[in-house]
Amino acid sequence: MSDNTINDVEHLACDVLVIGAGGAGLRAAVEARLAGKSVIVISKSLFGKAHTVMAEGGAAAAMGNANANDNWQVHFRDTMRGGKFLNNYRMAELHAQEAPARIWELETYGALFDRTADGRISQRNFGGHEYPRLAHVGDRTGLELIRTLQQKLVSLQQDDEAAGEPESKLQVIDETTITELFTDGGAVKGAFGYRRSTGRFMAIAAPAIVLATGGIGRSFKVTSNSWEYTGDGHALALRAGARLINMEFIQFHPTGMVWPPSVRGILVTESVRGDGGVLKNANGERFMFDYIPEVFKAQYADNPEEADRWYTDPDANRRPPELLPRDEVARAINSEVKAGRGTEHGGVYLDIASRRSADYIKSRLPSMHHQFKELADVDITAAPMEVGPTCHYIMGGIEVEADTAASAVPGLYAAGEVSGGMHGSNRLGGNSLSDLLVFGKRAGEYAAAHAAAAEPPKLADEEIETAIQNALRPFGNDGENPYELQNALQAVNGRLVGIIRKADELEEALTELAALRPRIENVTAVGGRAYNPGWHLALDLRNMYLCSVTTAMAALERDESRGGHTREDAPGMNPEWRKTNLVVSLEEGAGEVRLTRQPVPQMPPELLDLFDPTELSKYMTPEEYRRDSPAGTPSAGTGPADTDSTEAEEA
Repeated sequence: MSDNTINDVEHLACDVLVIGAGGAGLRAAVEARLAGKSVIVISKSLFGKAHTVMAEGGAAAAMGNANANDNWQVHFRDTMRGGKFLNNYRMAELHAQEAPARIWELETYGALFDRTADGRISQRNFGGHEYPRLAHVGDRTGLELIRTLQQKLVSLQQDDEAAGEPESKLQVIDETTITELFTDGGAVKGAFGYRRSTGRFMAIAAPAIVLATGGIGRSFKVTSNSWEYTGDGHALALRAGARLINMEFIQFHPTGMVWPPSVRGILVTESVRGDGGVLKNANGERFMFDYIPEVFKAQYADNPEEADRWYTDPDANRRPPELLPRDEVARAINSEVKAGRGTEHGGVYLDIASRRSADYIKSRLPSMHHQFKELADVDITAAPMEVGPTCHYIMGGIEVEADTAASAVPGLYAAGEVSGGMHGSNRLGGNSLSDLLVFGKRAGEYAAAHAAAAEPPKLADEEIETAIQNALRPFGNDGENPYELQNALQAVNGRLVGIIRKADELEEALTELAALRPRIENVTAVGGRAYNPGWHLALDLRNMYLCSVTTAMAALERDESRGGHTREDAPGMNPEWRKTNLVVSLEEGAGEVRLTRQPVPQMPPELLDLFDPTELSKYMTPEEYRRDSPAGTPSAGTGPADTDSTEAEEA
């Protein structure tokens, strides 16, 4: 490596480095700066274009504005039910308790939520939520959240300027990719990356790092995720020594656009169903009544008349089955299509045109009206939408301690979709935006506290030079085009690790992924470093491959069906499997993925008491839910646990 290259590296330092500029990253940055720490925020995309802007329906918080019966306990129950009781109960508890405060806080930052007639924040219905709970801004809530948090960062920079503080106290660097985390003695001490527009390398020394990089959806061809979602944070954490949890659980949102092909997978917000839209097959039949699972029959209407009455009298009627948790709706749509009752383009119809006035639809769903008109030439006030499942969200992520958002690596924190545990096997719609606010704040708070007690780290030239060599390797390879390799990876995941899985197909997926590994390691980039998307993808492929392997391994190991993991050869939930989380790590030196089993933290009696024993019996063994059982006491911890005594399996 020439001296010119290493001498041209841009060197920066801060107390807290935030990787990711979506809602979780920005909220963490706000909290760390309010704690008096210097902060650098790294955005892979243009600032303001993070995937959070695509979150449409709203942020779930039990404020009770639409129904006074709502409270954090009900929200907690709904979240646990949605996750099929595999959630980290402490994360779900904190989320339900703190979400209202985070929403009201956004108002003080300048968020302009839709209002009720008496001036309170409006809240709408969403699947899996017992009461209208989603605070929203039309169907553009994520955009408003990002706008508000960006403005808060600007105000903090203005406060720093007024106080005579240097500009380096709070910096935002966009269009930058982080490729490595530096560690010393097992603790993080900084990161390495490059500016995408110029290719110039960057080394940032920081004693505390918050990962807020989102999900892994670009490993699938049909996805609602934006181009940045290549599993960067998952892979960075894994290579730094952290563990990933629940990687088998991928949510296929039931309603993505299916036509034309250029927009296949783009999200159709759940708000359409929350505001009265219904699902119909090609025969015009409202089919969801045929797919209500036994565990949900007490809460969901089994006939259209009761379902329609619920919209005006929710206390006296059961909910429409279109508002079942997303995993249930996605499987139902998949079943209808496989049975030959799908639409011309392989989906089903989502109809709100026949149920609401044009003015209502345009006022409540302005983005959806615009999206379908511009992209599919469909007027949703006059015609139904064609929709189908699309890869949307991964429940799995970095294993963190519930209260602090800390990983097993000292100084490394995670929040938002890149973290795991909060949602169990399936996330309820609307919980993502409040999740990133609640745990983004906690990650920033505890990262700042860690930085306050740490010495400023130093980065060695040798480790920076190694990172440079790793980043430049594709330019010296004589291998394949990165786009061909991405297509091959997406084909494996879509065909063998999709919405419905089988053991033999998962084994085949692992075999095919193993065959892709040397090809990805030898991927080729041509041209220069400035504005080179082929080089960018060549580096992203390492992360996509690692996340794909962890997902397939965990999916093969869990031989039951639960939430976002459906095994055709192992239908139904197994109460014994509910006690077990699957955790993956990398073996030191070899870099091979290692899979271990770990007990799920047990709920304490006061939280178990929120559920009827009859309901718990559908998910748990009798020893777990009996009130007089010692199993009803808290486990030793709610965060990362030692796995020395667990059963292990290597890739």
